[in-house]
This record gives sequence, structure tokens and C-alpha cells, in this order.
Amino acid sequence: MKFLLVRHGETDWNIAKRIQGSTDIPLNKTGILQAAALAEKLSCRATPITAVYTSKLLRAKQTGEAISKKFSIHCQTVPGLEELNFGLWEGICWEEVESRFPKEYLLWHQNRRYKHPPGGESYNDLLLRVLPVLKNLRQKHAECENSDIVVVTHSACIMALLSLFNNTPFYEMIKRYKLPNTAVVELDADTNLDIEHYKK
Repeated sequence: MKFLLVRHGETDWNIAKRIQGSTDIPLNKTGILQAAALAEKLSCRATPITAVYTSKLLRAKQTGEAISKKFSIHCQTVPGLEELNFGLWEGICWEEVESRFPKEYLLWHQNRRYKHPPGGESYNDLLLRVLPVLKNLRQKHAECENSDIVVVTHSACIMALLSLFNNTPFYEMIKRYKLPNTAVVELDADTNLDIEHYKK
């Protein structure tokens, strides 16, 4: 069994390069088309998809619903899969963050795994809520060895997981793991999901 980690489709804030985080922004027209195209692509996989889970944010739910509709299965919302909460930085661009919050941005940029934006989460905070969700889903579908599970989430979630599993410095995540909208990352369900297993 594999988890198919999916980044949601495009939003207007993606186009404007605004930091979305926990702000609930819907898909735009392109994002809706991307979600439908992804659903079609996934339907061609040799391994069947038996479940679709999404974060509670609308852009993820809309993407997941397009996929679940294609497979005629229920799309389930699961708390914990939401995008990183960027606190006071949400709604503005990174250039503005650097100019308005120079000290906070520098500290966060150098150690984003443990530092957090003002009023927001660190990437370690994110991992501490995402990993238990994946563990629970693995246990729930333990008998589904010959099928895959779609998990529609957000770029920071997927990049943080890839950084953790590959022992990549978190400040390199954008360079190594930047994801386009509706990108799919396959994760073996037997991957060790205990954060203590990985280097600090």
C-alpha cells in the first residue's frame, strides 16, 4: 500500500505568490481543471485507490472531491493535514515578510524546523500533527495491501515529510522538494512514521 500525497490545485493566492497557510482560499478556475485532470490521471493507475482523505481547507477539499468523484468513493476530511500556520505572514508575499519582519524571518529561515513565524507554527509542530494522522490511516487500512490511499494536503506538509524522511536540512526543502500544484508524491505505507527515528 502507498500513500499518494497530493498537493492541492492552483488558487489565486498561488498566482499572486501570497502566503496562504491556514487561510482558507478556494481553487481558481485553473485549479479546478487541474484537479479534474489529476483525477483522470490517477484513474489510469494499475493499483486501485480505495480512499481519499483531505485537509479541512477548501482548496484541498475541492481537489480531493474531484478525485473521489472519479472513483465513486467518499472524500473524508481529516484534522491535522492542514497547511503550516504562518501566523502574521499570511496574506503577504515573501519579499514583504523579509522587509517587515527582518529579524524574525532570518531566524526562521536559518532554523525553520523549530522556529516559527509570529503567531504561527514551526515545521516540527506541523510534523507532530501530520505524522499521527498518517499512522492512524495506515492502521485503519492495514488490510488494504493491494490498494493505495490518496491524501490531499499542502506543499509545506509534503516538503516537511520529505525533508524528515531523507534527513534533508529544512532550509533546503524549497530547493530540493518544491512542488507544483496537484503534484503527487508516493510514500510507502511501511515508512517509519516515528519522528524520533530521524536525525534532529
